[in-house]
Amino acid sequence: MTIREITENYSVSPQIALEDLPQIAEADYSLIIDNRPDGEIPAEIGTDAMRAAAEAAGLAFIANPVIGGAITMENVTAQGEAIAGASGRVLAYCASGNRSSIVWALSQAGNRPTDELVALPARHGYNMEIWRDQIEALASGK
Repeated sequence: MTIREITENYSVSPQIALEDLPQIAEADYSLIIDNRPDGEIPAEIGTDAMRAAAEAAGLAFIANPVIGGAITMENVTAQGEAIAGASGRVLAYCASGNRSSIVWALSQAGNRPTDELVALPARHGYNMEIWRDQIEALASGK
């Protein structure tokens, strides 16, 4: 498991395993956001299995499946609402952490400077520069 801290309260990861969840809970995360559609992964690590294991470990769990190349405003809104409603640290995962970084950055537009939303994920190799115009457009609408 490779957790990449984007901010103090929000981290991303490539696909996690069921056996990672107790360790994630011990690391003081309170919420897991699954940004991976079930069609991409085997059923044994699909939404239902991950939700059950997360809840057994004492973690809240939200599924917000993001399709690569087809991110929707519903995805962005759901991510932002989940983050805002979390009682503590949030870990979001997808195949690589990229989609989880994108929906985070878009959901935080207007709440943080665009340069920060681009730079923080970039520390971990996630290219948010291509999303700069969209972040700025969302920020100007808030």
